Amino acid sequence: MALATVHSRAQTGLHAPPVAVEVDLAGGLPALAIVGLPETEVKESKDRVRAAISNSGYQFPTRRITVNLAPADLPKEGGRFDLAIALGILAASGQIPVNALLGHEFLGELSLSGALRGVRGALPATLAAASVERRLILPADNGGEAALAGEDAARTATHLADVATTLAGGETHWTTPVAETPDTTQTPAPDLAEVRGQAQAKRALEIAAAGGHSLLMIGPPGAGKTMLASRLVGLLPPLTRDEALEVAAIASISGGGFDPSLWGRRPFRAPHHTASGVALVGGGSTPRPGEITLAHRGVLFLDELPEFDRRVLEVLREPLESGHIVISRAARQSEFPAAFQLVAAMNPCPCGYQGDASGRCHCTPERIERYRARISGPLLDRIDMHLNVAPITKKVLTAPASDEECSKTVQRRVCGARRTAEARSGGPNAALAPAQIDHYCAPAADGARLIDQAIDRLGLSARGYHRILRVARTIADLAGHERIEAPDIAEAIGYRQLDRS
Repeated sequence: MALATVHSRAQTGLHAPPVAVEVDLAGGLPALAIVGLPETEVKESKDRVRAAISNSGYQFPTRRITVNLAPADLPKEGGRFDLAIALGILAASGQIPVNALLGHEFLGELSLSGALRGVRGALPATLAAASVERRLILPADNGGEAALAGEDAARTATHLADVATTLAGGETHWTTPVAETPDTTQTPAPDLAEVRGQAQAKRALEIAAAGGHSLLMIGPPGAGKTMLASRLVGLLPPLTRDEALEVAAIASISGGGFDPSLWGRRPFRAPHHTASGVALVGGGSTPRPGEITLAHRGVLFLDELPEFDRRVLEVLREPLESGHIVISRAARQSEFPAAFQLVAAMNPCPCGYQGDASGRCHCTPERIERYRARISGPLLDRIDMHLNVAPITKKVLTAPASDEECSKTVQRRVCGARRTAEARSGGPNAALAPAQIDHYCAPAADGARLIDQAIDRLGLSARGYHRILRVARTIADLAGHERIEAPDIAEAIGYRQLDRS
């Protein structure tokens, strides 16, 4: 009896739990059985592995082969275990030394020729392997993301024969992956200086970026709402290395995969209004991340907000508060991060031209009410800032380009306010807990009187009251105020447009 154990990694949400691929060769009729809760893709690996071994110049054993993927209660999916299974068979049959497998983990799908194909979730697997001081061997297609985990964390190869030859003590055929340096000159980020006019909207974007606040812009078609929203990412502080790794790991497990050229950039996601609830929050029989997770540490932009299905929008309520989403299925449960910054846009009425001087709007109050009622009160209550975006006048539009503030200038002020907030409470002002609000957001006497009047006149909920104080705290930080003053409160109240209407 011959036995070999090869270490690999499964994928469950953002986690890469360890899997021991145990291969046993015994006497009896030739057969290959895979056990350990394998999905269909894993069961089909027996045919890929048999052809890959034969076409790589090695002998496929004509014995009874049992492959156990431990732990047995963890579902296994995809072709990620092909390489580990093939190496286990070669080691158990004595074609490569068993001891050579120590200190390594293996991940990769095999083609029938023995060539290695990339898999999803390579970066979380590389980080997990490095945490237990093992080096991950994986396909060259995954080299760009694996290199982000560290210089000695991974090695890449292009063929099963290359891996087996190296393990057998021959010439080294695997290579050290090199992280790509993104070329930002090829695709420069949208700049705030390109937006004509809209001083109030730019100010609101700066406040939203400085405090991590959610923002709803209301204005007619062509006012620049989408243009403004796309420039919020350029105002946010740069990602730390840990945050960038987190964003890259999410992209790695997504269907689109990780693009090394986007390393260190905050994501900007703008799903169409026909998106389903599962597309937005994630799901499936094997839970996959949705748009809110793909926007983690970045911006989720929902254009034409009332056109989204109301039930779809309601699923945003919990993630907006908690910063994560738990997807439960009968067989498994997965938790994904969802600390995104929501920016939404909508028209003031169904036709979009309410209040236009040309008189183009013929929407009745009932139609406008039905249009706005597509967005529930509890969801609106969770959006920190509501802002009217006025149309651009002909004078501003046709005037020569002026010296508008660029995104880098605004970003410096945003970073300064963020540093103040983090030094005070350990995070952005949008994340202040109720106890912290009482401690850090107590306004001066005239500011307290002003917010008392706002509660009475606007009928603010407790959540709306807290959001005004959080926004006011950010405004005070941008102004360098130690304490929240009345002008800070007044400006924050001005950003509750839908409460006032």
